Amino acid sequence: MKKVLTYVVFPLIILLLAYLLVSGINKPVKFKKEQTAREQAAIVKLKDIRTLQVAYKNVNGKFASEIDTLVEFYKNGNMTVIKSIGSADDSVAVARGLVKREAIQIPVRDTLLKNRPDFDPDQLKYIPFSDGDEISMEALIKEVSGVDVPLFEAKVPYLSLLKGMDHQLVVNLIHERTDTDRFPGLQVGSIENPNNNAGNWE
Repeated sequence: MKKVLTYVVFPLIILLLAYLLVSGINKPVKFKKEQTAREQAAIVKLKDIRTLQVAYKNVNGKFASEIDTLVEFYKNGNMTVIKSIGSADDSVAVARGLVKREAIQIPVRDTLLKNRPDFDPDQLKYIPFSDGDEISMEALIKEVSGVDVPLFEAKVPYLSLLKGMDHQLVVNLIHERTDTDRFPGLQVGSIENPNNNAGNWE
């Protein structure tokens, strides 16, 4: 019986403990790697939303409160682009009146994000890896230092973005964020604290 314990049971126990130790160390590392990959996918969407919001505000004087409005703007809207004819550095051309600046209307889809083959406007509102959860977005005009300022924010909560990952590690991450008064997820812009449309990852 002693030999069985020595040569069979104890080695198995040691192997099991070693496996549990390595697994315990690797779990947070794998979680962080997957978290980073998912965050990068969400950041791309939030940056696209910001790009469209800035263009929408330039045309309409305020931000859109719904992502569907931005999608419609992207698909069917127009924006003003200044077309330059001649060079302002050419003094002869300037003297002859050959240098001109002309405002022309161009479809948004032909101007913004046109070099992004991965951009799909119909998927813009959906949080990656979330099985259809939607990015929440708000927009308003708020008085800041006596001036009315258009503001917007778009949010991707970790509960949606990290769906299906280790539940306890997700809960720990959310608690860590809320305990330090930070949004538990990714956010661009803010309707509470104007931040020049910055993302909380920047």
